[in-house]
Amino acid sequence: MTSQRLEAFSDGVIAILITIMVLELKVPHGTGLAALSSAVPTLLSYLLSFIFLAIYWNNHHHMLQATDRINGAILWANMHLLFWLSLVPFVTSWMNENNFAELPTAGYGVVLLFSGVAYFLLERAIIAHEGPGSKLATAVGKDAKGIASMLLYCAAIPLAFVNRWIAYAIYVAVALMWLVPDRRIEKRLADG
Repeated sequence: MTSQRLEAFSDGVIAILITIMVLELKVPHGTGLAALSSAVPTLLSYLLSFIFLAIYWNNHHHMLQATDRINGAILWANMHLLFWLSLVPFVTSWMNENNFAELPTAGYGVVLLFSGVAYFLLERAIIAHEGPGSKLATAVGKDAKGIASMLLYCAAIPLAFVNRWIAYAIYVAVALMWLVPDRRIEKRLADG
């Protein structure tokens, strides 16, 4: 089985998640800058969540481009990833509705952590199916960047209860680490 249907389905799910998030944004009452300034925290959390979904979409695309065939384990691993990504609009709204309190901020980190774990498991399922010499395996190696991201999320979750701004800073730092699509895979695909 090839990966095109899996990729198309995943693209559709991620597009719907982004649509749900933008529909959750509340239009400010009033036309002045003061009305708009009250929406800035919500817009920033939307931006961060949008960036996270875009990062997953980009890297998922590259990963599947490096995948020659899929099996049932890969299909289920992909659904596991989509499950965690589907919670991004929920935790984003939860943070916004509760003025970025500690528990919603930690909950946001939990969803980001398990999204990272699910992506890692999908990557490993593909490598297990295609073998250690596959394009994906040689491109990502041990995936130090992915593991570092998960460790940073593990630190951010309890830190949200100490100082939520530290947790936010870690979330932003991880996003910045991944903002550019994974060049390891692009380079491997270009090399043939």
